[in-house]
Amino acid sequence: MEVVQPDLKVLALQNAKRSKFLFADPPHDRESARKKLRLSADPTEGQRQKEALSLRLHAEYQDLADLPPALAQKQANVAGARKRARKPANNEPPAAPEDQKVQKLIEGIAETSATGSAASTALVQRRKPPPTSQRPDGPTSQALSTARAQATHQVKPDWHPPWKLMRVISGHLGWVRSLAVEPHNQWFASGAGDRTIKLWDLATGNLRLTLTGHISTVRGLAVSPRHPYLFSCGEDKMVKCWDLETNKVIRHYHGHLSGVYTLSLHPTLDVLVTGGRDGVARVWDMRTRSNVHVLSGHKGTVADVKCQEADPQVISASLDSTVRMWDLAAGKSMGVLTHHKKGVRALALHPSEFTFATGSTGSIKQWKCPEGAFMGNFDGHNAIINSLAVNEDVMFSGGDNGSMSFWDWKSGHRFQALDSIAQPGSLDAEAGIMSSTFDRTGMRLIVGEADKTIKIWKPDDKATEETHPLEWKPSLGRQKF
Repeated sequence: MEVVQPDLKVLALQNAKRSKFLFADPPHDRESARKKLRLSADPTEGQRQKEALSLRLHAEYQDLADLPPALAQKQANVAGARKRARKPANNEPPAAPEDQKVQKLIEGIAETSATGSAASTALVQRRKPPPTSQRPDGPTSQALSTARAQATHQVKPDWHPPWKLMRVISGHLGWVRSLAVEPHNQWFASGAGDRTIKLWDLATGNLRLTLTGHISTVRGLAVSPRHPYLFSCGEDKMVKCWDLETNKVIRHYHGHLSGVYTLSLHPTLDVLVTGGRDGVARVWDMRTRSNVHVLSGHKGTVADVKCQEADPQVISASLDSTVRMWDLAAGKSMGVLTHHKKGVRALALHPSEFTFATGSTGSIKQWKCPEGAFMGNFDGHNAIINSLAVNEDVMFSGGDNGSMSFWDWKSGHRFQALDSIAQPGSLDAEAGIMSSTFDRTGMRLIVGEADKTIKIWKPDDKATEETHPLEWKPSLGRQKF
């Protein structure tokens, strides 16, 4: 028995009829649509365009038919103005009937939504605001409500106790340009313009040891968490490795062409990164003293360098007003941050979050790793920012004029601002913050200053939210540039 195969054209036509009934026609008029459904076996080009327009209007734009009253009125006004502009002059031919029909079909959406006669099929009904005449100031009230909505989304800062001066340590004969705390939080090291490195007891502030060997200002210090080593660099182009068991220099790292201003140890690799006036950051093998990479790309002095475990493993800040993130394996730049307008002198990594902050003249910015996405500004510290330090929830910024600011890291709110006082016998111009770091607990802040002293700060134990209330008013949000 021979099986008769159905005609493919008939099958396609039936399928098109069913699809149009399901998707192209309005659901409230299904029965009349079933009766009116007609598809010719060989449609013309005009019929195809009409069916495509019908499908687009009903299937794609039906849920957006109910516009807010303000937009609907605006659209109706524009449509009326277009009609008046399109009125044919005495010598112009009238528009084609097909164009008039399509124009009427499209304009009908705005007209029905403005009058409210068409029922909305949207899944979510929008609550209509009162008419403009019933509101106090019309557009002004709308702008105020928008501002309030933005302010409500602002992050409220946590309360922090104010920080107070706990101890002043004297002993250096020059500006204290670098600080480093050892991993067990027993002592810290300081390097200064008197070419010496001093080791101080953190609990008492007593001097433990003085290391001499540099012939110019010591600009960078780092204590290794895995070896009994102290690393130092200075304006004499020298990078030294000190053995803390014998208190002697055991390695030199030669290669910089000018003064070395900053130094950082990789947390997991036996790698040392230095940067200086020659505009490059150099990566050294700690043991063999070989120069593994020369990270070139900055056009000015590299003022600060930081290392972390994950990419970007090296971040450098430069006086060419850029911040670069480096791929340590390839020795190439992963990205350049060009948001700052002045030279970037300070860089600080958050101890637990995958974020960091950079500081230049009157500008402190917060970034998210690994791509270096901009997170926000810390506004208010109008000075040359020489130093930044971050613990879990507080950031400290120190200025060239002795101004100090304490910030809430989460929201960027400055909860304390004060000026450092130069020690007696110093000039007022020597009240400048040159370096800063938190200890391992984050409860002590060590600050090196231009008056040759080291000041240690701590949170006020007696402060409460009642005695020192949080002075914060929501604004229009943190600037996103």
